[in-house]
Amino acid sequence: MFDATRPTHASTEHPKIKTGRVGVLLANLGTPDDYSYWPMRRYLNEFLSDKRVIDYPAWKWQPILQSIILTKRPFSSGEAYKSIWNHDKGESPLMTITKDQTAKIREAMHEQYGDQVMVEFCMRYGNPSTPSKVRQMVEEGCDRILFFPLYPQYAGATTATANDQFFRALMKETWQPASRTVPAYFDEPSYIDALASSVERAYAVMETKPDVLVCSYHGMPERYLQQGDPYHCQCVKTSRLLKERLGWSDDQLVSTFQSRFGPEEWLKPYTVDHVADLARAGKKNIAVIAPAFSADCIETLEEINEEIKESFEHAGGESFTYIPCLNDDDSHIAALSKVIQDNLRGWLE
Repeated sequence: MFDATRPTHASTEHPKIKTGRVGVLLANLGTPDDYSYWPMRRYLNEFLSDKRVIDYPAWKWQPILQSIILTKRPFSSGEAYKSIWNHDKGESPLMTITKDQTAKIREAMHEQYGDQVMVEFCMRYGNPSTPSKVRQMVEEGCDRILFFPLYPQYAGATTATANDQFFRALMKETWQPASRTVPAYFDEPSYIDALASSVERAYAVMETKPDVLVCSYHGMPERYLQQGDPYHCQCVKTSRLLKERLGWSDDQLVSTFQSRFGPEEWLKPYTVDHVADLARAGKKNIAVIAPAFSADCIETLEEINEEIKESFEHAGGESFTYIPCLNDDDSHIAALSKVIQDNLRGWLE
């Protein structure tokens, strides 16, 4: 159906090309190829050199990054990755989960559209790279590509930089496919339902119900909010929608922010500090969920389950439960598939 052919009325010298397919390209943050020093350094260099992530002038930031941070941080980050690494498959959990998500979404799209839709995934940093997957899709006959950053809430340092990389990849194509990018989906009802269901399932098997559910979102410098980034507002709304869907009161759920980096003030309250405050205030049993992450990764499996948990327990907390990300749960795949189908309207029905 999608064999290479010459365009109608083209001369016999015209090269044969494949056309007619729609590509759905899922995008996640990325992962090092290995937790040893040099793969970690390459990954961190690419990540921390992104102006969307660290917007300091290069003349000021790059000497610090290259001579100090990238000398030491690959060792500490490598140890953190090693503690969560999928040693059986030789890859990070984020890679394993993203592959599983892609396989299930590919199956869902095939049931809906047959061979007309091609589903792949890419990473903003590391492999498989965004340009390599755009090139693959064009070669396979995709003359339309729907680019889907897997971030429920929009942020310049996540959604926007993923889109930037996609657009840079398109710049390399002689015949650019038509393209669309998927907007934030934090208020999609099926996504909120999937989040709520994961909380309900976790609470149903607990002997002692948590005093509070902590919704821990990845942080960002406060000034990004002042510059117009909608991330904070969308995180707060996610928590409100989740609370309303669960039918809870205001004191049963709080929003916090993790993964602070550098000397600036970041969005508050900081998760690592707030869980300790909760313990000292008598909230001895808590659960933590990470609604900004579509898949478990270093920030959830290591930072939440180790560093943040330790902060809570050292302050007198007794029961700490981490509720995993939605990952490849069927309700999550259904929600993501609906978002894709909504954004394919006009291209496919």
